[in-house]
Amino acid sequence: MDFKEAAKLGSCLSKDYAEDLFRLLVTYKSISASEAASRLDLHIKTVQDFLEDMYSLKILDREEVYEGKRPYFRYWLKTDHVTMSIDLTSFSHDEEVNDTRLKLKIREKRNAGVKFTTSRSNDYISSVTIWKGKGRNRTERKLNLSIPQGRFLFHLPFPNADYLSIKKIMGEAQTDNTNLPEIIDIVNVLIEFGVIETI
Repeated sequence: MDFKEAAKLGSCLSKDYAEDLFRLLVTYKSISASEAASRLDLHIKTVQDFLEDMYSLKILDREEVYEGKRPYFRYWLKTDHVTMSIDLTSFSHDEEVNDTRLKLKIREKRNAGVKFTTSRSNDYISSVTIWKGKGRNRTERKLNLSIPQGRFLFHLPFPNADYLSIKKIMGEAQTDNTNLPEIIDIVNVLIEFGVIETI
């Protein structure tokens, strides 16, 4: 189950009528949205959306039937157990962490409208504050950094310095390769905000 499917399932299960709907689905061989809605005193669209979500998640099956000339669906359970399993490794940046990415040369962009705040020990950056817009429309975005990210950015070349590769900066910052995904993440964010420039 991917994260979007899990979010949809979680949203459905959080509804105050979810338990009652599942009780009906267990009790009835099959049921229509209108039957379930009238039984629980719910709006038919509410029940229809729930049943369709459960169908899209393959928890329910359905069949189109006809009453006169009007078609409608009858739903029934495909399973008697519902489990949620999310593979969190799908969020990994492994696909981005390759030699090409490590060789990417970067430095701080000139006039980026940013403030780097150093730690009390003065050996890493603790946060980055970015301002966007002008005058009353000016907004502030503060990013608190992990220590490996802070050490990396402490060694980020100034705007007038030569570009350095991510790998070279990591070496100077003495950051471990196990921290590479979070370093790549903050570099991507700061490129997006126009704080870091690349060649």
